[in-house]
Amino acid sequence: MKPSGPIPLWFEAEDGMLLIGDCGARSLIDEAGDTPLFVYDMGTVRSTIGRLRVAMPDGLHLHYAMKANPFPPLLAAMTGLVDGFDIASGGELAMALEAGMAPDRISFAGPGKRDDELHAAIGTGVTINLESEGEARRALGMAERLGVTPRLAVRVNPDFDLKGSGMKMGGGAKPFGVDADRAAALARQVIDAGADWRGWHIFAGSQALDTLAIIEAQAQTVALAARLSEEVGRTPPLVNIGGGLGVPYFPGDLPVDARAIGLALEEALTLPPEILEESAFAMELGRYFVAEAGVYLTRVVDVKESHGERFAIVDGGLHHQLAASGNFGTVVRRNYPVAIANKFGVENAAEPVTIAGCLCTPLDRLADKVLLPPVQEGDIVAVFMAGAYGATASPSAFLGHAPAREMLVGG
Repeated sequence: MKPSGPIPLWFEAEDGMLLIGDCGARSLIDEAGDTPLFVYDMGTVRSTIGRLRVAMPDGLHLHYAMKANPFPPLLAAMTGLVDGFDIASGGELAMALEAGMAPDRISFAGPGKRDDELHAAIGTGVTINLESEGEARRALGMAERLGVTPRLAVRVNPDFDLKGSGMKMGGGAKPFGVDADRAAALARQVIDAGADWRGWHIFAGSQALDTLAIIEAQAQTVALAARLSEEVGRTPPLVNIGGGLGVPYFPGDLPVDARAIGLALEEALTLPPEILEESAFAMELGRYFVAEAGVYLTRVVDVKESHGERFAIVDGGLHHQLAASGNFGTVVRRNYPVAIANKFGVENAAEPVTIAGCLCTPLDRLADKVLLPPVQEGDIVAVFMAGAYGATASPSAFLGHAPAREMLVGG
């Protein structure tokens, strides 16, 4: 038997049926037409953003990193809740604009921007976070041909990383950003070329649950931004300090202390280095805003035994929810929080069962040997923490299966 991760405490049931945004899971499936189905509760997203605003310093901008979940109805709802969108492709640019986000509140990062993407971003007035000297050259040349003044920031590869982060985005050799010892020179080049220099983007890592490590990395980020700005001799309009706040997916995971992080950041920004006194600051978050709001619902199509172990085969799998299968950067596979949606909160004798997907690969497992109420054909498996890096971060075309349905409730 293997434990599963913690189910967010606010989920409840009515007559044994899981409620998502006050709606029963089966009724949501009926409304959508079938399983597999991602359901996102906008009420949970609003609550998460609201709590974070209370915890963080007044005036701190909160940006949404669209790559976490670009479902169009969710994006449209987010435009009124956050201060900007951070995008990573021309496709995301189009979705951000379609959702109603103003171009001057969109920033574009990513190490491999194509010329057509630069053309679209510069032409619409989006801020480009420059990842290299070569990208700066191409962006400045594009702006000259368009006859516009480009909005350009410099993404810095910091000389430190975020300790304990699931993905380290800074420190050492990285494809992201300009090394810290060359960043000021690039900013001066941008300014001298007549561009509208928008400041710094410094992102050290993501999915960290160590509160003290986050506080330390943010202090280092502010100090680095000040040092680079002194080298440039110019106050940056904006310093994007990245994100990194993780969420609890697995057994033993505990949430970060957002209030402690906010208090430390408030102290750092109340009396910042002189060159940053007129700068705005932004925190860029993706999964922190939306992960807990999502549930992946998939139906049991077969129950079988093999060598004494029980398997429930579902109509979904890693082609929709790659992260829950353990194939999205996890070194040691652990179980996401799972439940039987139509037996949620019911006190039945539990038995170990492996939830396996419908794909012809042994990698397709959504839960290994978890204790669940006796599983039958037609039961609905709920995989929680599914609001981030789910549908669009999974190989949906694999084996020709149909994509999962998606639905926003409480919007």
